[in-house]
Amino acid sequence: MVDKKLIKNIDYFLLLSIYLICAIGIVAISSATHVQETGSYSMVIRQILWLAIGTVAFIIIISLDYNLIGSYSTYIYFLNLILLLLVMVIGHKSNGAQSWIQLGSFMLQPSEFAKIAIIVTLSKYLSGKEGPLNNLKDILTVGFHVGLPFLLIFIQPDLGTALVFIAIMIGMLFIFGIDFRWIVVGGLTIAVATPLIWLFALKEHQKWRILTFLNPSLDPLGYGYHAIQSKIAIGSGMITGRGLFNGTQTQLDFLPEAHTDFIFSVVGEELGFIGTMTVVILYFIIVYRIIRIAMNAKDKFGMYICVGVVSMLLFQIFENIGMTIGLMPITGITLPFMSYGGSSLLANMLAIGLVINVGMRRQKINF
Repeated sequence: MVDKKLIKNIDYFLLLSIYLICAIGIVAISSATHVQETGSYSMVIRQILWLAIGTVAFIIIISLDYNLIGSYSTYIYFLNLILLLLVMVIGHKSNGAQSWIQLGSFMLQPSEFAKIAIIVTLSKYLSGKEGPLNNLKDILTVGFHVGLPFLLIFIQPDLGTALVFIAIMIGMLFIFGIDFRWIVVGGLTIAVATPLIWLFALKEHQKWRILTFLNPSLDPLGYGYHAIQSKIAIGSGMITGRGLFNGTQTQLDFLPEAHTDFIFSVVGEELGFIGTMTVVILYFIIVYRIIRIAMNAKDKFGMYICVGVVSMLLFQIFENIGMTIGLMPITGITLPFMSYGGSSLLANMLAIGLVINVGMRRQKINF
């Protein structure tokens, strides 16, 4: 159980914001799926169940000193790789990606938990080093550490989730410190590699997603359809929205993947500008509170954990909301705590558990 003297250090404002976002997500999922599942609401029930499981996992995480969790970082890293390799062997394929492992009636997505594993293990590695990174050995070590799970997820193929690992690494290295010359080298490498990636690494559907991001009218009934319908949905919501369960794009099934990738579009159409700004403000509060905890962490390990989590959430929030309003290409990244999906919700609750854990133990307890 959690020590009573630590409970007073819990950031309840952060927790309240998390559960408010989850509640808005559940309502939006209900609206997005009630036409297809009239009378059952099975997805809503599952999301609530996963939130309950996530809450239990959260309590377990905050009950353990995060430094104790960090002491098992090597085991966590290799368990992560084993699960990602297992997906390649017995994984279930859906929407073109082999990313899930079926457990009875539930589907588990190891790549979601791989994000948390990388945050913990990379934080442990960086906390034992003195910055900035200025030699090739350290750069290659970090690159290899993040590159292995990145590659295993990229070949599923799941480019969107793989990019989250890059965001986590960049965020953590920015705080840790990296010699400017390596930033220049990295930029030049990306510039040289981009045409090669386009020609040899990206799948045809990934190329079309980028092309239709630049110009959705290239394929308005195909790859550009999602972006067009999403912008119509959000634009039609105006200030106050059409009302819950009254959005035409959502209820008439014009908006694809409304309960997952485009849950923000559902909020925009049915709750309008007021609803979307409420969501954005709640996310701002979450990000701010995590940064605040990072600044007050008692050690580097705790600080890097918070930086890793906020980097992960910021990238996913920016990418998901950006793709619904046409500012970012569609990658299939879900909106944290709102989109339907048990693995995503559970992984995010674990991440918040780690952040709260760091905040609870920000100072020594005097008995």
